[in-house]
Amino acid sequence: MFTTLIVQPIFNLLIFIYAILPGHNFGAALIIFTVVIRLLMWPLVKRQLHNAKAMRKLQPELKRIKKEAAGDRQRESTLVMELYKERGVNPFSSIGLLLLQLPILIGLYAGLQKIIVDPYNIVNFSYPFIQNLPSIKELAADITKLDLTLFGFIDLKRAALGGGAIYWPAMVLVIGSAVTQYYQSKQLMPDDKDARKLRQILKEAGNGTQADSSEVNAAVMRNTKYFIPVMIFFFTVNIASALSLYWLVSGLVAMIQQARVLKQDEVEIETVLHKDDKKTAKKSDKKKIPSTARVVSIHTEGKDDTKTKTTANVDAAATTPNPKPKKSKNKKRRR
Repeated sequence: MFTTLIVQPIFNLLIFIYAILPGHNFGAALIIFTVVIRLLMWPLVKRQLHNAKAMRKLQPELKRIKKEAAGDRQRESTLVMELYKERGVNPFSSIGLLLLQLPILIGLYAGLQKIIVDPYNIVNFSYPFIQNLPSIKELAADITKLDLTLFGFIDLKRAALGGGAIYWPAMVLVIGSAVTQYYQSKQLMPDDKDARKLRQILKEAGNGTQADSSEVNAAVMRNTKYFIPVMIFFFTVNIASALSLYWLVSGLVAMIQQARVLKQDEVEIETVLHKDDKKTAKKSDKKKIPSTARVVSIHTEGKDDTKTKTTANVDAAATTPNPKPKKSKNKKRRR
């Protein structure tokens, strides 16, 4: 069942790309195959990225909740969970996408193993319409023409560790895939400098202090950016380097997709802030009374001195209450 639904479709997509690709290089076909898989997964990837953006936006509110709780872990945890539910945020969404890739990775590994064990499986395990392609017919006639390298430099059938020696070209792919996965995970996680490490939280919990579930979950998520690359390294170091190439290219494409979406988010935030600043400036301008006083110099004939008088704008004058006329102190004397 798994072979029919997962392994065979993945295998045939890869072989189809290999068959129609000029030069028929297996490494190049695997790179194109990886890009196609990432594009097919784009709707799910986009959803994960929007969730990651939402988590970043929630950081100020999470800090406010922590300050408001004032050390009450249970209340803080309740408020955080309510906030996640209100905003529709799932802090574990990134793990879901990783789990989705595992069947693809297993299917690709199973398909490659079939070719490694018996190269003729590239023909026998293919769909009939692929078997009728000219390049596959040529391989059926002479299987030695099968090129399972990356542009002739890396033998994708070999593992980084095998036969008591290190195959360094494959090891470069293994290390590159692990490093790429680290930066891919780090790119999505919010940067909280005040966050405590999981070891510190568990140590305090062992001393009788009640652990905050939301803080524990956040600490676990931060640790996945170290755990997953290590897991990938040990998983791929002893198998065909074609799997490492797939993971490396997949990670690079993912980083490009993530950078693009996150950059769009930053532009949107800057645009909103700019609009808010404009609205605030307009409101403040309406409250102010413009100063439109003018100083006019009057030169009198025959005199060197210059008299000046100030005239105010009618609008400004209208806003100023007219002073009451002062009564003349000099009264007319009666005759």
